[in-house]
Amino acid sequence: MAEKAENTVKTDILIVGGGMAGCSLACALAGAGFEIVIIDRLDQSSQTEDTFDGRASAIAEASKKMLDQIGMWRHLGQNYTPILDIRVADGDSRLFLHYNHEDIGEKALGFMVENRHFRRAVFTRLRELEKARYLAPAQLEDIARGPEGVKARLIDGRQIEAALVVGADGRSSQIREEANIKLTQWSYHQTGIVLSVDHEIPHHNVAHEHFLPAGPFAILPLSGPNGDNTRSSIVWTEKDELVEGIMAMSDQDFAAEFEQRFGDFLGAATFIGPRWTYPLTLQYAETSVAERLVLVGDSSHGMHPIAGQGLNMGLRDVAALAEVLIDARRLGLDIGTSHVLDDYEQWRRFDNTLMLAMTDGLNRLFSNDIAPIKLVRDIGLAAVNKAGPLKKVFMQHAMGATGNLPRLLKGEAL
Repeated sequence: MAEKAENTVKTDILIVGGGMAGCSLACALAGAGFEIVIIDRLDQSSQTEDTFDGRASAIAEASKKMLDQIGMWRHLGQNYTPILDIRVADGDSRLFLHYNHEDIGEKALGFMVENRHFRRAVFTRLRELEKARYLAPAQLEDIARGPEGVKARLIDGRQIEAALVVGADGRSSQIREEANIKLTQWSYHQTGIVLSVDHEIPHHNVAHEHFLPAGPFAILPLSGPNGDNTRSSIVWTEKDELVEGIMAMSDQDFAAEFEQRFGDFLGAATFIGPRWTYPLTLQYAETSVAERLVLVGDSSHGMHPIAGQGLNMGLRDVAALAEVLIDARRLGLDIGTSHVLDDYEQWRRFDNTLMLAMTDGLNRLFSNDIAPIKLVRDIGLAAVNKAGPLKKVFMQHAMGATGNLPRLLKGEAL
């Protein structure tokens, strides 16, 4: 990394946001020879503490292939849990949809990874890459973009010069706001309650999604501290007006409310770690590119967690952007020009719009208890379950293996 002046760093690409998507992009690009600077408001140690915080992410099979290619996956060790089956049910209906990994000859449909383990693995990979530099805690003061490049100033006075800036700084993206990119957003009037539980009966690596009138209730398999299959991550969707009361309940009352949704098929459940809540909204930026600027992940789009695809869509952004930039450099092109960035925008716009529409439609279809609609959707679930070829298409979609895939998502080197 070139030091232009005492407090000025010159690099190829500045990534604002050191979360899972931003760091994955840094691994892909630095591994291909780009000089990368990442800035993040939080120090790495605060994101990898041993205290279990209950948050975990679903990693599709295609995303796993990408993470393996960029050298990150091996650093997880055994800290992931395969999802072998997915079972979808509509409330108390006897009709259901069941995805089985054996039906398509795969070892797993996806994987559950605690966020702290993901971060540890990606930070470890970054430390192996000489061309990646991680500055944290660090905060952007201002940024100027022009035909010749990007000049950013941090609050502590340091300056960074780059050919391109990547906004990977989440739903409230400072980079997006600095570029005056219009954001479309609406609320579902739902809140996600996230927690983890230990339970008596092993989950056998099956992920469950129960559609309830207030929203989906997901039970996602994790590995317990002894490596056994008796821990699960819970994503409980509830109506906004009920959440404050639920979160204020005593432990005993909260447990009773939880058990009504969780059931007893995994035996008695014990809560571990804190409970988290976050408002559920849909949002998308009118464009993911501007002059010498590109957005990835939640900075560009945020969706309902109903299909567990939020992080995966961000990783698809990463795979596409890495391929576009690496191919452009091989051709001797300026990576920050609109000609290059528009290729990324066109590639990702349809896929992201389709997923946003799908998750929005599913939530609206299932988050109600209207009898005629419930009957139609239950029959639909049962029909797909029995239609082998159609079900395989849905399974491939859940695995992230459909569409115009970047090379990394196919397990190919860049």
